[in-house]
Amino acid sequence: MARRAPPAPEFDGRAFAASLPLAPGVYRMLDAAGSVLYVGKARALRNRVGSYFNAAPKPARILAMLAQVARIETTVTHSEADALLLENQLIKSLQPRYNVMLRDDKSYPFVLLTREEWPRLAFHRGPRALPGRYFGPYPSAAAVRETLDLMHKLFRLRSCEDSVFRNRSRPCLQYQIGRCSAPCVGRVEMAEYADAVRRAGLFLEGKSQQLDAELAAAMQAASDALEFEQAARLRDLIATIRKLQARHTMDGRSADLDVLGVAMQGGAACVLLLAFRGGRNLGTRAFFPRTNGEDSAGEVLAAFVSQYYAEQPPPAEIVLDGDIPERALIEQALSEHAGRKVALRTDVRGERAAHLELVRRNAQLTLAAELASSGAQQARLQALRELLDLPEPPARIECFDISHTLGEATVASCVVFDAQGPVRKQYRRYNIVVGGSAGIAPGDDYAAMHQALQRRFRPAAEGAPDAVLPDVLLIDGGAGQVAQAREVLTDAGITGVVLVGVAKGPERKPGAETLLLPDGREVQPGAASPALQLIQQVRDEAHRFAITGHRGKRQKARSSSRLEDIPGIGPRRRAALLKHFGGLQGLKAAPVDEIAKVEGVNRALAQRLWDALHGLAQAAPGEGGR
Repeated sequence: MARRAPPAPEFDGRAFAASLPLAPGVYRMLDAAGSVLYVGKARALRNRVGSYFNAAPKPARILAMLAQVARIETTVTHSEADALLLENQLIKSLQPRYNVMLRDDKSYPFVLLTREEWPRLAFHRGPRALPGRYFGPYPSAAAVRETLDLMHKLFRLRSCEDSVFRNRSRPCLQYQIGRCSAPCVGRVEMAEYADAVRRAGLFLEGKSQQLDAELAAAMQAASDALEFEQAARLRDLIATIRKLQARHTMDGRSADLDVLGVAMQGGAACVLLLAFRGGRNLGTRAFFPRTNGEDSAGEVLAAFVSQYYAEQPPPAEIVLDGDIPERALIEQALSEHAGRKVALRTDVRGERAAHLELVRRNAQLTLAAELASSGAQQARLQALRELLDLPEPPARIECFDISHTLGEATVASCVVFDAQGPVRKQYRRYNIVVGGSAGIAPGDDYAAMHQALQRRFRPAAEGAPDAVLPDVLLIDGGAGQVAQAREVLTDAGITGVVLVGVAKGPERKPGAETLLLPDGREVQPGAASPALQLIQQVRDEAHRFAITGHRGKRQKARSSSRLEDIPGIGPRRRAALLKHFGGLQGLKAAPVDEIAKVEGVNRALAQRLWDALHGLAQAAPGEGGR
């Protein structure tokens, strides 16, 4: 009879950590099967690894990971910066389950200037196997093509493949339209072509001023030699480059920099990159890192910066939309990796601040679009079916929310989602009747929810043949709001609707919501749950729709108020504003930047004024859903 092997001893993390040196390095946490759970770096391995096994409170994600740890492996490095680089390499190769990881299955596009007798300037994507110089990476293929279009106009370098170049007997159309100097048929001297190649390299490196000085000297030399056609061509080239320089200087974009913003919703994240190279805006690119339960935007952005720029050459300046952990260390590591100074900045003004605001807004919009995409929506619906134990994914989800400000202008919202996402034509708002025969006291969210649900389900209760019922009804609130919904459905004789309450977590932390299920259970799926991500998306949309309706109703009730009622706007400023914009309607239609141009109105006051005129003033205590 075979003897059973004794169980493996439980891993003693504290004892293991005590045996480690106080040296920088990288640690890898592995489960019993040898799979890597997490890769991390440390300034002092003993202290960092030991922190996992002390008595301090830890997030649920970390506790779940530690429950699976069977052993830990470490590698000592020369410095903490070396540890950061090694950590990034291991994360990319091992793809640990609990690390934030950059996901991008596309190779980056580059501009390629080949190294051959007659160099070629072309678009390149994929392995950099061809001999030559690679400029980039660019955030999108469109940015590369725009750059190439400009380069061919300026320097007239060939773009054709070698097989075409070697077999030409006469110039092609690119020569006819002035975008190539036709080296294939000897229309340009090799020395002249080599000069064009070198100047194209200077331009792509962002050395426009050096290029300008060189071209000016060449133009003067050509003029002195009575080569007026060549001098005229150089003059036109200088004029074009100077025009570009002037435009970029006016835009404040003369430096090489990247601007990064992050948006998070539930367990999903989007990092948006806006790139400038050589003073030219190369556009944006969106990344969707796998967060693996990490809910800190700073941690996600730090992981992105470390991993992305470990693979791609960083610019001299990287502007971040918020501070990140160990920013100084990451800055040092990137500088050493690039062989020059790389600055990570968070406190910026002027044009950079405008770029940052643009990136933040686009990151939020891009993440919302990604969450609403068909494939992701189907996966979340399937996860919700499993969570609620439904026979099939719900075809219609409705969510109710209440919004008011200290009982004023109470509005209830109902949003509708189907298998493709939001069905905005079927959204509804209910102006809640307060006082009088309705018997609802201002600020009574339970009674407001009851009234809204009664009005929503009245047609079904009265037997209307065209009444549509949801498969899942989400209530933004706890047990009290859910009890109101259950009472309304029971009184109306409605069955078959799965009722779920969505109670906010501690400190309203996203991902910590508690779901009140129909069978009485209370579950916390966690931020990484696709089902909770869908519920959050629907709940947040209901909250947005309710807030918008409430603010509009409140603003309408206050529309008789004068401009002087806005703090900071007195009779003199009011007169200046109305004179500048020709009346209140013109003032309402003006953007913040234009309002700030009025004498005596700074940017902060202009923003406050714009918010007040559009019903977007800072929410008072009590505004919003419960």
